[in-house]
Amino acid sequence: MNIENTLKKLALSYLSKYDSTRKNLEMILKKKIFRMKETSKKEKFLFYDSIKKILDEFESKKIINDENFAEIKIKNLSSNGKSKYFIENLLLKKGVEKKLIKELIKKFDEINPDWEIESALLFAKKKKLGKSDLLEKKNKDLAKMARAGFNYEISIKVLEKIL
Repeated sequence: MNIENTLKKLALSYLSKYDSTRKNLEMILKKKIFRMKETSKKEKFLFYDSIKKILDEFESKKIINDENFAEIKIKNLSSNGKSKYFIENLLLKKGVEKKLIKELIKKFDEINPDWEIESALLFAKKKKLGKSDLLEKKNKDLAKMARAGFNYEISIKVLEKIL
């Protein structure tokens, strides 16, 4: 059994369905190796040792690229009504460096200065927020927006626009 070819097949199989970062793909491959039933501990360690080499090769061939992944995620998630904080946390969880996330969000802010308000509006419409004048209902709507990661000023603006 050729270890590198097996790992490449596993990685390419995953990448054919999902886009991924280097760190996320590494975690996926480690989980797949851990679940292998018909391999000995010694073979599993050989698999683990060859992950870095496979990931380096994929990065050099531009099969995985953290920056492209993050740019696409920022665009998609912002158009789906997600907040800046939600996007940052998701990208951190996927293994994108914090510095790169900050740069890309700053660049996205320059291109689309009102994206957070538009995203918050979309979120509020999806969740049917801001439909009532009752103070208790407004507070609940503000709490939902806060849990989604939108700051107070944006939440107030959006809920006032809807009414």
